[in-house]
Amino acid sequence: MKFEQYDIIVVGAGHAGCEASAAAARLGSKVLLVTMDLRLMASMSCNPAMGGIAKGQIVREVDALGGCSGIVSDKTMIQFRMLNRSKGPAMWSPRCQSDKMMFSAEWRSQLEQVPNLDFWQDVVDGLLFDGDKVCGVHTFMGGDVRARAVVLTNGTFLNGLIHIGEMHFSGGRMGEPASHGISEQLRERGFEVKRLKTGTPMRIDGRTIDFSKLVEQPGDDEVTGFSYLKHDPIAKQRSCYIARTSLKVHEILRKGFKYSPMFTGRIQGVGPRYCPSIEDKIERFSDKDSHQLFVEPEGWTIQEYYLNGFSSSLPDTIQYEALRAIEGFEKAKIFRPGYAIEYDYFPPVQLHHSLETRLVHGLFFAGQINGTTGYEEAACQGLMAGINAHRLIKEEEPLVLSRSEAYIGVLIDDLISKGVDEPYRMFTSRAEYRILLRQDNADSRLTEKAYNMGLASEERFQQYQEKKRLVEEMIEYLNTTSVTPDQINGYLESQGTSPIAQRAKLGYILLRPQLNLFEMIRALNILSEKYNLSDRFTRECVQEAEILIKYDGYISKEYDLAEKLNRLDYVKLPKDFDYHTLTSLSYEAREKLNKYKPETLGQASRISGISPADISVLAIFLGR
Repeated sequence: MKFEQYDIIVVGAGHAGCEASAAAARLGSKVLLVTMDLRLMASMSCNPAMGGIAKGQIVREVDALGGCSGIVSDKTMIQFRMLNRSKGPAMWSPRCQSDKMMFSAEWRSQLEQVPNLDFWQDVVDGLLFDGDKVCGVHTFMGGDVRARAVVLTNGTFLNGLIHIGEMHFSGGRMGEPASHGISEQLRERGFEVKRLKTGTPMRIDGRTIDFSKLVEQPGDDEVTGFSYLKHDPIAKQRSCYIARTSLKVHEILRKGFKYSPMFTGRIQGVGPRYCPSIEDKIERFSDKDSHQLFVEPEGWTIQEYYLNGFSSSLPDTIQYEALRAIEGFEKAKIFRPGYAIEYDYFPPVQLHHSLETRLVHGLFFAGQINGTTGYEEAACQGLMAGINAHRLIKEEEPLVLSRSEAYIGVLIDDLISKGVDEPYRMFTSRAEYRILLRQDNADSRLTEKAYNMGLASEERFQQYQEKKRLVEEMIEYLNTTSVTPDQINGYLESQGTSPIAQRAKLGYILLRPQLNLFEMIRALNILSEKYNLSDRFTRECVQEAEILIKYDGYISKEYDLAEKLNRLDYVKLPKDFDYHTLTSLSYEAREKLNKYKPETLGQASRISGISPADISVLAIFLGR
């Protein structure tokens, strides 16, 4: 096959590869996306859902930057829920169940509308180099393809090995071949390669589940969705369900422990601590009589269900027997058993914050190849890698988001500064500035930045400007408009809060914890005549205005703290400096600084084992 010269080649069409190729092509690069199967773009190989705690914030950030994951999720969702509503707005996290087949089809449709983007179905079995630069890839069928940059998003396919009980076989996912050659080639060039493990539950025939014995979990009445672009919410939703294991289920599972590849040592990779297999859970939490399971539909029309919380690599006979001991599953049949998969990854301390590798110029890594897990974590890395691969070949400075700008910035900084020793998943607790990184304001944080570099569309930017204007107008109106006792005391007493004795500003009254702006608008003519709550866009503006008023003091404090700490990120460290010459540093600091080569004093301060005293020594050395 004779290929044309490309600017960027993206290897793999998972969530990272799809976002990377779309971003680079929309910015103007000539891009080739190579994948083993064009029918499985952004395949939901595990849970058929997007978003969740902290992950939902990431999807909204990807959308605010001009990515596609939020749009695709909104078009293919079958249920929507805003998690953590009982907590403060910093913790609110959107999540949706998706129709997994529609999700892949919609992603392909989105990509086929992108100019400058070509596709090739093949296996990449090697990279091409020109000295310390990457210059293309070699494919199994097509041969050499040349490019100025390459983005690897291989997921779990690099030397993937699937385990079910004592049986194991090569595979990147069930029914799909593993990829060989790239790990070995990069190891020879000095890259460190390690193994990780993840797993997935069995898939169940919904026609054989007794849903009357399960607890129904319907979607929210209010469907916000992920994308900030105006869209029609879904008119109907499918329910999820809750089930529970029992001591009998645990006893059956324990019978298979002697065959478990996890307990016998056949699996060498480290698995995710926060999302353990069912056998790991009943071993680690042996004091628990039961564990909660979520029964989740995989589409609008198919009868396949995902049993969230029941991932396993035990023999299929044990899995099946244990399943039938769960209430509601006494007559259940399965489409396929659960399995574990271990695969190669490259410790991400070998990357710059742009996601370009330190050892090979023009080579970028994104997604599970960096030790992360989850569609959302992969998607945001792919987006950033695609942006920065384009900016590299255009000789522009990379886009690097700070920890106070986005969860994406937190994720990438954690990977590069701290590395991973287990699959990395984003949590709200990983962010120092959660009140700044809310799901409602991702467009305020990121859309103008995306528009200025050419990724966010004019439509998206104009809508952001409209929202910004309306929110500011609402805040101004609430903080300057007063109401009399006669106008509001009836409403205040109905909400269980004390009446006012004299005129007071609406913004001041809204600070009471018993009140929310939506109800105030419905109850007070002075507001209901001004704001139309039947419009989704207006409702989003109302929500953000209320948060900015109620949490103004906390937000200001976090901004001040972020500004102080971010100053360290403006202090550049010399490249290729030998830190062993600074004997005032601790030995551990010298070792880690030489290994990780942080680019700024702020990055150095976040490396595990680097003490404040070490940072002071570096600051003195730099003349600060």
